[in-house]
Order: sequence, then structure tokens, then C-alpha cells
Amino acid sequence: MGADEKLAALCIVLPPLKLPPGMVLPFPWVNVRGDRAYVSGHGPQEADGSLAGPFGAVGESVSPEEARASARKVGLSMLSSLKRELGSLDRITGWCRVHGMVNSAPGFTQTPAVMNGFSDLILEIFGPEIGRHARTAIGVAALPFDLPVEIEAEVMIKERMA
Repeated sequence: MGADEKLAALCIVLPPLKLPPGMVLPFPWVNVRGDRAYVSGHGPQEADGSLAGPFGAVGESVSPEEARASARKVGLSMLSSLKRELGSLDRITGWCRVHGMVNSAPGFTQTPAVMNGFSDLILEIFGPEIGRHARTAIGVAALPFDLPVEIEAEVMIKERMA
């Protein structure tokens, strides 16, 4: 079962692209270069495309469990961008690396547990062979829009499908 079929089977709907008011990006969400797609940092989105809360620092105003759920939503947002750019998620042949940034309160060190929300989704959709990835999970002092999590990635892709 391919990734597109797996999403349908799980009744997962990907959010549409919707930028916050006044925001203009001087770069693409997904930059395809040869057999790689470089995915710009994404935040969590609701089903309607709006930014998803809760907002703030993890370990302060956001619990680790809420942040883990936000990381899963980031995964859905990223999959949506990849599907728009590639036409099909089945073009993805491997997840190379994932870089996660967690808006962390001073002393918060559970960033890997937060990032598991993203990694678990990718493994669920793509399976262990395509979905396995190298990963970094770091704590940062702040993120745009006071998001709890922002994630970027690099994936391997195959030529456009017929």
C-alpha cells in the first residue's frame, strides 16, 4: 500500500496551504533538486489550514503531550506541501533527515519525545523502510508565531510518475 492509499485508508485529510495574514515567503515550501526534495520549516496547522495551537513554550504554557500532538500536525502540514509539489506522496523513496525545533522553556529537555509525534506519523504512513530517517530534536528560545514546534526535512524522490 502506497502512502497516498495509506492516508485514505486511515481517513487522514491533509490541510490546505494557508499563510498567516500579511506573510509572504521569498522561498518555496518544497525545493526539488534532482532526486531530493528539501522541505522548508513547517508549523502545525488545523484542518482548515490555519495555524494550530496551543502556542508558547513547551514545559511552560504547552505540555509535552500537547507539543507531541503539534509535531504530528506539523507532519500532516509537511505531507500536504510534499503532495502539492510532487503530485503524489508515492514519489517519496526515502526520508533522509528531519530537523525539529521545539520552543522550549528553560530547562526543558524532552525534545526527542516531542519530535516522536512527527516521526511516528511518518513511520505509520511510509513504513520502516521508506519512513526511517536521521533526526535532530533541539530546544530553541522562540519560534515564529510562538509555535511550539517547527520541523524541516529532506526526502529522496523518484522521477515524476506517468
